[in-house]
Amino acid sequence: MRQVLTRIEQADALDGASDKLQAAVSSAVRPRTLRDLLHGTWMGHPLHPVLVQVPVGAFLSAAVLDALPSRSPSSRSRASGSGDRASTVLIGVGLAGVLPAAVAGWVDWSELTKDRRRVGLVHAVTNLVATGLYASSLAARLTGRTKQGKALAYAGLSVAGVGAFLGGHLSYTQGAGISHAAPEVARVPEGWTVAGSLSSLPEGKPAARRVGDTAVLLFRQGDRVTALIDRCSHEGGPLSEGQVSDGCVVCPWHGSTFRLDDGAVVHGPAGNDQPVLPVRVRDGLVEVRRP
Repeated sequence: MRQVLTRIEQADALDGASDKLQAAVSSAVRPRTLRDLLHGTWMGHPLHPVLVQVPVGAFLSAAVLDALPSRSPSSRSRASGSGDRASTVLIGVGLAGVLPAAVAGWVDWSELTKDRRRVGLVHAVTNLVATGLYASSLAARLTGRTKQGKALAYAGLSVAGVGAFLGGHLSYTQGAGISHAAPEVARVPEGWTVAGSLSSLPEGKPAARRVGDTAVLLFRQGDRVTALIDRCSHEGGPLSEGQVSDGCVVCPWHGSTFRLDDGAVVHGPAGNDQPVLPVRVRDGLVEVRRP
């Protein structure tokens, strides 16, 4: 499996289709407010993995009900009919949940690097096949072909499992959708550590300082200083090189926007808030520590 995943990551033959799809998604979902909604910036957490729980939960529940035997010979017909109806409803619910989850996923995918878009493309195609199998299962159940419907549903669950595996690799191995700033917090010293003098910080402009092994963004307004991890949570861009507007800093790489006071994400493509560090000023020196 590792060799297969490596080959998918390096399959530049997918780039032609990937680039066209990326352009199509960017053109179709153009309003910034809509993109922010689908990225999950409004809740400080990517929306796609939340929406995925609906079809996954419904399909898994249907699989469990399909596997249950009748309780007794006398109640076999009634129990079987009730279980079949419940499975049919669950598959319908799962199929209804696929579209919003897929739309949010495509918007996130359109902001990824080429190697991750390759894996994401195969992930999407696999889930499309699984959705087709579940749609066929629903059609079979509604027309009285229950056994065929169950077989198609189990086939769909198997294919969806492959898609889930690819999605997990995309997130946990390739780092798509995770906060690239969060690991930096653990590298900040636990005790108060001098980041620089207050007088060395420019007024109203972001400044980069190193605290231990971590780059920290410091922003001064008079005697008040705020401190954020300098590495953007989206793709690790240097926030200290971005512009400040209306109390927010804009990442120079992809335009993710964060409030300086509390690190809350205001505009995507970032779906995660930016970590904020405790800061104090003592004897003209700015000190920060791990939260």
